[in-house]
Amino acid sequence: MKNHIALAACALIFLAACKQEGKNDDSYGSPDSSAIKAINDSSLSKYLSVIAADSLEGRKPFTSGETKTINYLKGEFEQLGLKPGNGDSYFQEVPMVEIKSIPDDKMLIKGKSVSLSLNYLTEFVAGSRRVQNEVSIKNSPLVFAGYGIIAPEYGWNDYKNLDVKGKTVVVLINDPGFSDSTLFKGKNMTYYGRWTYKFEEASRQGAAGILIIHDTAPAAYPWTVVRSGWSKSKLTLQTEDNGMNRTVVEGWIGLDIAKKLFALGGQSFEALVAAARKKDFKAVDLNLTTSLTVKNKIKKSVTYNVLALIPGDKLKNEAIIYSAHWDHLGIGEKVQGDSIYNGAVDNATGVASLFEIASAFKKLPKNPERTILFISYTAEEQGLLGSEYYAKHPTFPLNKTVANINMDMMGLAGKTKDIVVYGYGQSELEDFAAVSAKKQNRVIVPDPVPSSGLYYRSDHFNLAKVGVPSLFTGSGIDNIKNGREWGLQQVANFTKNRYHSPQDNFDSKTWDLSGIVEDVRMLFDMGYRLSDETIYPKWKDGSEFKSIREKK
Repeated sequence: MKNHIALAACALIFLAACKQEGKNDDSYGSPDSSAIKAINDSSLSKYLSVIAADSLEGRKPFTSGETKTINYLKGEFEQLGLKPGNGDSYFQEVPMVEIKSIPDDKMLIKGKSVSLSLNYLTEFVAGSRRVQNEVSIKNSPLVFAGYGIIAPEYGWNDYKNLDVKGKTVVVLINDPGFSDSTLFKGKNMTYYGRWTYKFEEASRQGAAGILIIHDTAPAAYPWTVVRSGWSKSKLTLQTEDNGMNRTVVEGWIGLDIAKKLFALGGQSFEALVAAARKKDFKAVDLNLTTSLTVKNKIKKSVTYNVLALIPGDKLKNEAIIYSAHWDHLGIGEKVQGDSIYNGAVDNATGVASLFEIASAFKKLPKNPERTILFISYTAEEQGLLGSEYYAKHPTFPLNKTVANINMDMMGLAGKTKDIVVYGYGQSELEDFAAVSAKKQNRVIVPDPVPSSGLYYRSDHFNLAKVGVPSLFTGSGIDNIKNGREWGLQQVANFTKNRYHSPQDNFDSKTWDLSGIVEDVRMLFDMGYRLSDETIYPKWKDGSEFKSIREKK
């Protein structure tokens, strides 16, 4: 009863606010208030109970769990009355290759007179993107290349005057701004800090291998997350060269192992890390070599993005995208007696929110002016692969794609006074979000942990890279009853104990869905207002994506 009263109160507040806002006060106040009731804890719980169930086997691509998941998504979109989003199909084929890399149990490190053997999973992880049954590096010289970054706009080049052919580079996670606020964007991590970029750059430089040094604070997750991700098979998009442009081996080592390794080579880890934070840093030969063989089990197949739409009434060739990835990590190492990685928060919450927003739009008396396209991407957990493929093969022209509103890991801190915008300051979509949040007596705020670089870690990023203004919101922090510190603690606890683990489960009896309901209602209002406009939101000055959009 309390939930129903709270929801009714929210609807009344929302309606009253609508009558005071924007050009469409009279025309959409009533439809909004009726449609908003479609977004509620009851239907949200129903969706979450299915998407995060054991029966979907952790929703990993290339498994029976995928087949069950995408058919469920298709069925729900059909039941809601949405049309196929890819011609006459709800599916978009995404050709991928699955590689189960099995490295040697030991990675051998040799110095002039001493050696060190690293244990797989506890001290190192490694694999290969090369579509070959077996790859190896033998006596490959180890070179410390700082952060492994080339960023001309920041006057930064960790590879200057360095020939890494045949060598294995060892690099730090994140970017220099994490430790020095005067560098890059300070605590706001750039894409240069992402592990995906570091692997890409090492490949461009022609390195034989790359090892990233894991450190929990700048990585924003513990070693257990690295281990769980690398102990399973991994996916990558199929390429004409079968991945031969990538390094032979890529992987991670633990922080304590890195310190031992540097000492083995007669180097001070602390001194070299300090040096790496300066623009004049020069790569350092560690006087060590490494050898490792990786055997690969290879499977080529297709996985699927799921697309559904509500056609626009007058501007049907212009699309607003709501996105949320459906995949998670499947079945893997057993932790606390459970081996199914259900991904309830990550990202059953986002997929359920897609259904909620679609339901709200369908409750309107007429279709929106612009087309609303709902995309549930595959293989986000494998490196944003489904969205990368869509960005290269869009169903709507990119210059007619008005905006992307992405949902991933919703409602960690219950009902809040705020809502977090990752990559704060990027686009005018934030201004739309601020107006919608105000109707709920809420405010938008920047990421409280900007060093985690979450703006570069979910599917909207690939749309941003091709110029489409993209908004990614996260759970608010300032809980209405318990305050901001309590909210931050909930996020920290999730990251430490449940993120990318079998403990990310849904429990309808204990979960507080009030925060997700509020957030989804806000995102619906925002998209609805945008669908009734003729303007195209722009990137803000200083955004790295602004010039890309202006060329479209």
